[in-house]
Amino acid sequence: MKARRLMPQVMAALADTPVVFVQGPRQAGKTTLVEMVRGAGHEAEYRTLDDAADRASAQRDPDGFIAALPEQVVLDEIQRAPALFLAIKASVDRRRKPGRFLLTGSAHALVLPTVADSLAGRMEVLTLRPFSQGEIAGSEEVFVDACFATTFAPRRVEAAGWPDLVERIVRGGFPTAQARADAGRRAAWFASYTTTILDRDLRDLANVQHLNELPRLLRLVAARSSGVLNLADLARDAGIPPSTLQRHWAMLEAIFFVQAIPAWSGNLSSRLAKAPKALVCDSGLLCYLLNLDAGRLREDDLMTGAALESFVACELVKQADWSETRPSLFHYRTHKQQEVDFVLEDRRGRLVGIEVKKTASPGPADFRGLRHLQERAGKRFLRGFMLYTGTESVAFGPDLYALPVSALWSGQIADVAHSRTPL
Repeated sequence: MKARRLMPQVMAALADTPVVFVQGPRQAGKTTLVEMVRGAGHEAEYRTLDDAADRASAQRDPDGFIAALPEQVVLDEIQRAPALFLAIKASVDRRRKPGRFLLTGSAHALVLPTVADSLAGRMEVLTLRPFSQGEIAGSEEVFVDACFATTFAPRRVEAAGWPDLVERIVRGGFPTAQARADAGRRAAWFASYTTTILDRDLRDLANVQHLNELPRLLRLVAARSSGVLNLADLARDAGIPPSTLQRHWAMLEAIFFVQAIPAWSGNLSSRLAKAPKALVCDSGLLCYLLNLDAGRLREDDLMTGAALESFVACELVKQADWSETRPSLFHYRTHKQQEVDFVLEDRRGRLVGIEVKKTASPGPADFRGLRHLQERAGKRFLRGFMLYTGTESVAFGPDLYALPVSALWSGQIADVAHSRTPL
């Protein structure tokens, strides 16, 4: 089993928190992670709500089901019996001991009924996503934390050429898809995966009407991945009412199929008014939905940029989850079309801009958006990076660098010094 970067956080949470909820998309490896946690010394009985008998018992008598469990227990796929959350609250309030309940779920904790109210202050929520490239390769991933170092001097990294990047993009990070070398067999898995989440996961969360509309909607969303999201336009193209589209989008976010990356603005209130970017949760799933195999991706420049940008976004989201810095992820776009693909903001308000380009020969013009953000943000701007498909690490002015895309997972990418100033 491949090591998961989230494992230390899960173990730390179990040591001081009564309820730990590991959420994330179906088939991301949550059950395997739980087995690793149990193997590392967390002695807990395993129960899954995918089991029909356990699910029926939990739904019929939540309090009785919880009362019959041992002191420490794993409850897998708990979104299938949401009434258990109130029973867990009552049990924890009677005996508040760390590590009692390790829960997993394929739906976001905040959308599950009663969770936010019933387990506030009693539960820590952690998100497990598909494999990162560093987890796949067994390499250290420090890109996000290095971005925020006090000083930064880039090192030469082992670059992945475009053919290698294409293979990484089309495979994505889902463990089962990763294990299938044959492209046709991967496509069969992705087909089964999308059918399962539409037919089961969405029905578990809500009474979703017009399910027959959703396969086409998924493809339309995929075509907009890494682009600015306009729900009104998406509703028109999908041929469904805007109110219905908003409900569908919320459910797709809840099961981690898509994510909205908000716009960055120096004015906190205006961020909510600006359009977010859409992101499909996995580049391999994105390619499946768009019928992009490795051969077509190498030749079709029309989709290359969006696929590469989505791939980078997925890696940034994963690293942000477990990094020491824990930054928030945004995009930047002005009315005059000045853009930066991604902006990382830490808790001190410092900014790192990241551009993604499919080019082997970057030039000063490629840094236009980063320079605009640098001027606007002033002292808050720490540095900017262009991740590109070449091989060299090159400075392009004060605090601006071009790095190979593989810097995301290539271990120590720079000589850095970290500030220990308290947050």
